[in-house]
Amino acid sequence: MNFHQIDIEHWNRKEHFHHYMSGAKCSFNMTANVDVTELLVALKDKDIKFYPAFIYMVTRIVNKHREFRTTFNEKGILGYWNEVVPNYTVFHRDARTFSALWTDYSSDFSTFYKDYESDLNVFGHQKGLWVKENVPPHTFSISSIPWVNFSSFELNLFNGEDYLLPIITCGKYASNGEQTLLPISIRVHHAVCDGYHVGLFLHDLQQLIDNYPHWLT
Repeated sequence: MNFHQIDIEHWNRKEHFHHYMSGAKCSFNMTANVDVTELLVALKDKDIKFYPAFIYMVTRIVNKHREFRTTFNEKGILGYWNEVVPNYTVFHRDARTFSALWTDYSSDFSTFYKDYESDLNVFGHQKGLWVKENVPPHTFSISSIPWVNFSSFELNLFNGEDYLLPIITCGKYASNGEQTLLPISIRVHHAVCDGYHVGLFLHDLQQLIDNYPHWLT
């Protein structure tokens, strides 16, 4: 996967980057609800699990915007990946722990879903934090807290001031009588992302959810 170095001196975020990396180091979280009412019905009709569909949609949106793929490589060089792949959590009910598992991304949902199922069948029962070896450097994190319909969620990375990629967490969806809403929290680093970019993420995600007939096959 190609990594493109950013020329900071000629970057339109030069001042913002330096300010939020040194002057006022900070990341921020934002939590919002997305409407998954019709999507859940469609998934049930096709006997498709929600979690891999969620992972697919999030990864598709993250790959749409360069800001969410901007990071430091293993040499400490600032740049962005051509494409990133999801590294997501899998819960073990018997042990009450979780493992992190990654799956190659494909823009074709059917292909991604098959690859997800394959990885889950091979590695999903294994215990430990990292159960699939050779985690690629171009991964970002997705997790789920399906037991809680939270209204706010904040992830704190101690000594993780240089972690620039987004971390996305979904909660338990709930119905208000007319809609089924899913809470989503996204954590980003202010050096590379602003509230505007988080707004784009949430807007694009809702559009992708609403347009499920175009990708859910």
